[in-house]
Amino acid sequence: MSPGEEDDDDADLTRKQRREQARAQRRDLEEAEAAKAVRRTRLTQLGIVVAIVAAVVIVILIATGGGGTKKVAPHSKEANSTVAAVKTLIGGISQSGNTLGDPKAPVTLQYFGDLECPICKEFTLGALPAIIEKWVRTGKVKIEYHSLETATREPEVFKTQQIAAYAAGKQDKAWDFIETFYHEQGEEDSGYVTENYIQGIAQQVPGLNLATWTSDRGEAVFANEVSSDAQAASNAGFTGTPSFLIGKTGGTSQKFEYASLTDPTSFNEAIEKLLKS
Repeated sequence: MSPGEEDDDDADLTRKQRREQARAQRRDLEEAEAAKAVRRTRLTQLGIVVAIVAAVVIVILIATGGGGTKKVAPHSKEANSTVAAVKTLIGGISQSGNTLGDPKAPVTLQYFGDLECPICKEFTLGALPAIIEKWVRTGKVKIEYHSLETATREPEVFKTQQIAAYAAGKQDKAWDFIETFYHEQGEEDSGYVTENYIQGIAQQVPGLNLATWTSDRGEAVFANEVSSDAQAASNAGFTGTPSFLIGKTGGTSQKFEYASLTDPTSFNEAIEKLLKS
């Protein structure tokens, strides 16, 4: 073979090697692109799955009332127990708006509370039943419930739940609503108070006309009452709940400093002092 022919063979071999290298590079690029496409598809699918899971969680949270404590189902065993307890506490006692007891009772106890306040619940389940039985049921004391935002973190939620209670008061059922709420109070700051929760409380109030109650909640008078409560609490220097004013009906009320929320003794002493004066 001549030197020229050898050079041509070497050139052909070099060209062939370059073509092979080029094909190998294209193949590598194609495989890399295919791998990227697979990863993109997997990420997209993962994103869809995550979005679906998140949506399901949101739906569950909404359905169960926000994630803290689910509302008690009306007519359930727990609901029936609450209804029975509230009936035992205030059944047969006259109500008018936010007032429990005989309008002509000689002593008035003003109770400032937040429906989500756990300390108010302590009072409701502690000293209050004895006070109601001894003094309210016998016509010597009437209790006025006033609202004061302390434990409820969202002003609109506070306003909504309190208006719902006062709207029930238009049918003389405010204290049924208030006591049911306290008995079934959820965990503080858990966001349990939703419209479903409020509706559930209302459905447990015996004799409450729900259609009328729903309509009444839109009346400005109840929102104004919440504002008036806030002003009264401010005038009294109250910053926490429960807080109390006590005095002879129609006269000047004084701030009452209780000794215990579970023992009614300090309340009894203050009431007896007013009745004797």
